[in-house]
Amino acid sequence: MTVPPTTVIALEPETLRSWVSQHEDLVVLDVRSAAEFESLHIRGSYNVPLPHLAEHADQVAERLGSRVVLACQSGARAEQARQRLAAAGLDTAYVLVGGVPGFAAAGGDVVRGSDRWAMERQVRFAAGSLVVLGLLGGRFLSPHLRSLAGAIGTGLTFSAATNTCALSRVLAVLPWNRATNEITPTAAIAQLPDTSEQVA
Repeated sequence: MTVPPTTVIALEPETLRSWVSQHEDLVVLDVRSAAEFESLHIRGSYNVPLPHLAEHADQVAERLGSRVVLACQSGARAEQARQRLAAAGLDTAYVLVGGVPGFAAAGGDVVRGSDRWAMERQVRFAAGSLVVLGLLGGRFLSPHLRSLAGAIGTGLTFSAATNTCALSRVLAVLPWNRATNEITPTAAIAQLPDTSEQVA
């Protein structure tokens, strides 16, 4: 298997705005959770959460043509998705700079739903709260509770080194992070247009 390139193929929001009206073969994949997608997404985009894409990258890549843009909240999950698709043979996908919020800020056409915290913000809040609790607990209850702060620091370091986030997976299953209609891997793949035969 070929190792996917490590360079991010970035696409500016303004470029995507022009592509939307110029290219019929354009497919925008939003790899955030269904709840994040429900809250805000690019009009016409398809929701394929990163865990579904990671498990079924070959099937997703088979349905896509050469003009694919991957979007998330900030670009980190979209880059992970790009690497998965590159390993599956689709090495022409772009990562949207600034994610969906950046596209909205640039005047792009988006659909807004109920407002909720983005997953990255929830991770920062949870990790920061656990560190503070560990330090306060270590000061007032037991010195052993300080190890909680160390464990969180270790987890964040591992998360950065591996470009994964176990805490976001845990938070994703909480009730406020569930969409009205969660999308299954089968439904996520079935909704995609088959643009593999189209010429860019």
